[in-house]
Amino acid sequence: MKLGLGLYRHMLTRDNFRFARQAGATHLVAHWVDYFPHGPSIPSTDGERNWGVIDNRGRLWDYEELADLKRAVNAEGLELAAIENFDPSHWYDILLDGPRRNEQYEQIKTIIRNVGRAGIPVIGYNFSVAGVWGHVTGPFARGGAETVAFLGPDGPRETPLRLGEVWNVTYDPDAPPGTREPVTTEQLWERVGAFLREVVPVAEEAGVRLAAHPDDPPVPALRGAARLVNQPHLYQRLLDLYPSRANALEFCQGTIAEMTEGDVYEAIDRYTRQHAIAYVHLRNVKGKVPRYYEVFIDEGDVDMVRALRIYQRNGYDGVFVPDHTPQMTCGAPWHAGMAFALGYLKGVLSAIARD
Repeated sequence: MKLGLGLYRHMLTRDNFRFARQAGATHLVAHWVDYFPHGPSIPSTDGERNWGVIDNRGRLWDYEELADLKRAVNAEGLELAAIENFDPSHWYDILLDGPRRNEQYEQIKTIIRNVGRAGIPVIGYNFSVAGVWGHVTGPFARGGAETVAFLGPDGPRETPLRLGEVWNVTYDPDAPPGTREPVTTEQLWERVGAFLREVVPVAEEAGVRLAAHPDDPPVPALRGAARLVNQPHLYQRLLDLYPSRANALEFCQGTIAEMTEGDVYEAIDRYTRQHAIAYVHLRNVKGKVPRYYEVFIDEGDVDMVRALRIYQRNGYDGVFVPDHTPQMTCGAPWHAGMAFALGYLKGVLSAIARD
């Protein structure tokens, strides 16, 4: 089992690569699109090439840029485990079943081939119309550390998606005023089935695993759009739509723990036994939908040692990434929070390896 760090696009710098290595990580997951509802907005330039200045919005991901990023990561003693999140402008009509759907399938296939050609083994994605929405920040973690919560009816007022908008991103600024028709559960599952049939064969040829993230927040519907994987057993439905090693899971343990049904330990056991997990997002939470708080990795409802032992017992050999963490009260809040999470995980992984 391996320890990794996720970096948003504006954070893909040599200093942050070195920070990851110094904190004990061996792998990185790169968000090639700077969409970070939970992430920080911090300056991360170090005088070297800052991958955050590459504006990928609205154009296909170039092989040379991907290969250059991988070389830069490797030069600091790290491996690039995955690229995470398609740009909404690349596939909004796939999500919406719109008129440019077939054109956008070809765009996604080109991206998959470029990622595989660059030697990057995984693309994480979230098949969602509404995306991540509705969270608030506050001093909810131990010692008043700033973190994220979902407060259901006590949170932000839920508003319908506007025309020209998907994933909280405006893809068409010239769209007429008005709101989008509701998207049903049946429609969303039909669309993801068509998506997998189109792109999984290309991923197989490219040597890339497509890894699906569950819905965050894991509610039945959000902003008028149904959710796809908002309960643990629905991951199985997704896998069964197109059985293939290239149809895999970006297993967000924190989101699974927030779901109202099932059991997080049973879900870990089920999907590790199938070797279906491409990589894991790790965070701890208190509570479940409709009200939960993201907290320090050692203070939530999930027994992290118990969880990690299940991964080990079932032969999981992939990467763990602390996806979010409370920001600590110091001059570098995000770095301190991530260093704490990485240090904790490194200690637990080292201990259970000797069991």
